[in-house]
Amino acid sequence: MKRRMSFGPGLLVTAAFIGPGTITTATLAGAGFGFTLLWALVFSIAATIVLQEMSARLGLVTRKGLGEALRTTFTTPVARITLMLLVVSAIALGNCAFQTGNIIGAAMGLEMLTGVNRSAGALMVGLAAFSMLAVGGYRLIERMLMALVAVMGVVFILTAIVSRPGLTDVLKGLLVPSIPHGSLVTIIALIGTTVVPYNLFLHAGAVTRKWPATTSVRISLREARWDGALSIALGGLISLAVMATAAAFTMGGAAIDGPAAMAEPLRPLLGAAGRPLFAVGLVAAGLTSAITAPLAAAYATTGVLGWDSGLQTWKFRAVWATVIAVGTTLAMMGGNPISAILFAQAANGWLLPIIAGFLLVAMNRKALLGDYTNRVLANVLGAGVVLVVSGLGFVKLVKVARAIWP
Repeated sequence: MKRRMSFGPGLLVTAAFIGPGTITTATLAGAGFGFTLLWALVFSIAATIVLQEMSARLGLVTRKGLGEALRTTFTTPVARITLMLLVVSAIALGNCAFQTGNIIGAAMGLEMLTGVNRSAGALMVGLAAFSMLAVGGYRLIERMLMALVAVMGVVFILTAIVSRPGLTDVLKGLLVPSIPHGSLVTIIALIGTTVVPYNLFLHAGAVTRKWPATTSVRISLREARWDGALSIALGGLISLAVMATAAAFTMGGAAIDGPAAMAEPLRPLLGAAGRPLFAVGLVAAGLTSAITAPLAAAYATTGVLGWDSGLQTWKFRAVWATVIAVGTTLAMMGGNPISAILFAQAANGWLLPIIAGFLLVAMNRKALLGDYTNRVLANVLGAGVVLVVSGLGFVKLVKVARAIWP
């Protein structure tokens, strides 16, 4: 009987990176640099497809998460302790920063919709994320995220079409890489908000729940590749639409300097409804990422430490609950929301080479993956991603050092 293809874990990946951080970063990139940084998003989308395919393949072939696979890859006591410290600290730092940005973004949307105090809004979002993870199984969470991603996609893609960006400028931005003065942190943030390190742990764990061991690996891999590529491409299209809309809007002389101003590019399509619908999109984006970030942290931490990764186990729940609590607390403390969100994306961009490097090591273990280890092309593409992101981060560090010690 012919199998019916449906979206699955790929949409979890999309829901994770299409959060307030992506919307904010893409909007500020378009507002600040026009269409010139579209190439960075194209690179990020391609890199995400490549790395997430590896993650899904690892999960389907080994029936293990990335954390568990890494524990069997680094077997000496020193290597294993180093691995645990690096992964747990990287995931803790990255996810807590990311979670703070998710909750701040959703709270901004609530404030625009209802006028509720941002700290109170952050608490409400944190409690909502906690409740959804506490009572929902995998299928329920997947369906909720699909609906929220669909809402965001329709709004932002239609708005980009109506804004009528110049085709020549768009093609140049897509195909000709350039790094305008002052754009380096924004480029790293665009990569960090799309190629999310914790998604590599999330995807490897989630595919085993979508495709059970009774399904042949060949069929599972084929379906997972299509699911991942289409879902990530959809998320990338949303990101590109947000940036192009902001770029077209600010070319008219408008400025985007705060949460309310970020809704203005929707006005050509939606009129007075633009602001509340943008706020709804921001809340939806915040909730999708506020659910997936703690879930991924739980997969990563339990896998690396050798704990049971079952959704209902108390250790798994303790990890995601801690990430939600820390993110909610930091979000309630106030500060500049736009700066906080941009910092979270940049932090993930700097953490990416560490996690991607670990993934590449695991994907080349014949004892782990047999005939499904990386081919030459996959290794070249994966190493290229690590080198590009590491290079951008190194250039930024050199610039910081020169500013401190001229």
